[in-house]
Amino acid sequence: MAVNRVPVLKRCRSLGLDPVYLGIDKKSNRELKRANRKMSEYGLQLREKQKAKFIYGVLEKPFRTYYKKAKQMKGMVGENLMIMLESRLDNVIFRMGFGRTRRECRQIVDHKQVLVNGKSVNIPSYLVKAGDVISVRENKKESTRFKDIMETTAGRMVPEWLDVDRENMKATVKQLPTREMIDVPVDEMLIVELYSK
Repeated sequence: MAVNRVPVLKRCRSLGLDPVYLGIDKKSNRELKRANRKMSEYGLQLREKQKAKFIYGVLEKPFRTYYKKAKQMKGMVGENLMIMLESRLDNVIFRMGFGRTRRECRQIVDHKQVLVNGKSVNIPSYLVKAGDVISVRENKKESTRFKDIMETTAGRMVPEWLDVDRENMKATVKQLPTREMIDVPVDEMLIVELYSK
């Protein structure tokens, strides 16, 4: 299985991204030395695609598959793409505050610590639907790992499309998010332009 081992802060610097979007509080003190060259249109489009891939932890091949599916759906292709990325199981767990970063949430899902509608799901790319109930396994709720995570993420804002019960470590997907509910700094129209060439 392909694993992305890129140093997070270095990549954030190169993409001009705030590490907060990845759930990381650290800031890099280094400044990116860039020549004062104007970026081409293709360069801007590529950077937006790389931003989206990096934030959601998706590699090139699955990202292309998401784009193809988004194209077949009704509505705006860019918005469909962002909604699909946002409704991945690892991202939903991150939004619920049951993981500090999306990478950690991916690991939590991989290790079968999450139930969707009472069934164990270990696929991070599983797309949740409206009405799904996501919970942490009973035997994991008291673990020190989850207690630490819940302390760290206590102040995190939960999006309005999720109904989270932090006491029972459970959440319900009230509805699928709309583009306005997704606070990711990505211009999806540039990604659509890039793929439509």
